Amino acid sequence: MNVAILAHEGFPDRAKTATGILRYGDQDVRAVLDRENAGKRVNDLVPGIADAPIVDGIEEVPGIAEGEIDALVIGIAPIGGGFAESWRSDVRSAIERGCDVFSGLHYFLGEDEAFAALAAEHGGELIDLREPPEDSTVSQGVASEVDAQVVLTVGTDCSVGKMTVSYELVEAAKREGIDAAVIPTGQTGIAIEGWGNPIDRVVSDFAAGAVEEMIVERGAAHDLLVVEGQGSITHPAYSAVTCGILHGVMADSLVLCHAAGRERVHGYEDYELPSIPTYRSLYEDLAAPVRETEVVAGALNTSHLDEGPAQEAIEEYAEALGAPASDPIRFGSEEILEAIR
Repeated sequence: MNVAILAHEGFPDRAKTATGILRYGDQDVRAVLDRENAGKRVNDLVPGIADAPIVDGIEEVPGIAEGEIDALVIGIAPIGGGFAESWRSDVRSAIERGCDVFSGLHYFLGEDEAFAALAAEHGGELIDLREPPEDSTVSQGVASEVDAQVVLTVGTDCSVGKMTVSYELVEAAKREGIDAAVIPTGQTGIAIEGWGNPIDRVVSDFAAGAVEEMIVERGAAHDLLVVEGQGSITHPAYSAVTCGILHGVMADSLVLCHAAGRERVHGYEDYELPSIPTYRSLYEDLAAPVRETEVVAGALNTSHLDEGPAQEAIEEYAEALGAPASDPIRFGSEEILEAIR
């Protein structure tokens, strides 16, 4: 599928859906839309992922005039999942050219009367990735019965790399001949995989059941399942999602993800992050009444550090955690995978 990704004023730091697709997706990304960085290329800002030109708007996307673009993907994941009106003209133009539009926002494009009318007129489809299935139900407490080993990535905060770590672990496992798969629980993973359940949009009573259903569905098909975690157990807004996943997954082991140097909750800077040992205890103690599990390794996002300080930060993190740690993007996932095994 040939796609353009909308990331105005957000690429790369606030466009994790965009960077996730560029790093792990099988879509052919023809361009990224970002007014602030127009004229640059993706690899100028984020080396090591699929490259593409960054353009000012949908009309500048290579191949758009020739009808070669199949879809526009909204690649930003803002706090609250709202739709910015400054994006409307590009979304409208994409629909008018017959493109499908994929969105991971809490704002459903399919419920926007103007967009829905345009899509009906021009034959495009509006795909709201955060729309949960209608048949969700409560957990049955059976996820621990699957044959696969189940790992959950958990975090000290939002936007510390849980989705990235999940994919890096699965890729490392596959290189070692392990049949592994990601269980996507958020809009980015769903966009990459083409399936999944947006747990932060599921009714709270059904959150654990929704993730359990995915574990049971894939548990016989793979030897290792890595569940994409969401939020943080101490997050003032998103802790309910984190707890629902933690209890529904009934994981064999946990990998704690953190961003080097982060001391306060992203977007909620009045709230200080607890210590790393506190996080380990919180996750293990909260999981224990449902199923005992253990934080067996840590993953540290050091993207903003030079290599020497990054290595020092990882060593300090591993010591505080009392478990092996690595930055999977920078130094590989093998040490974390070995701890899981």
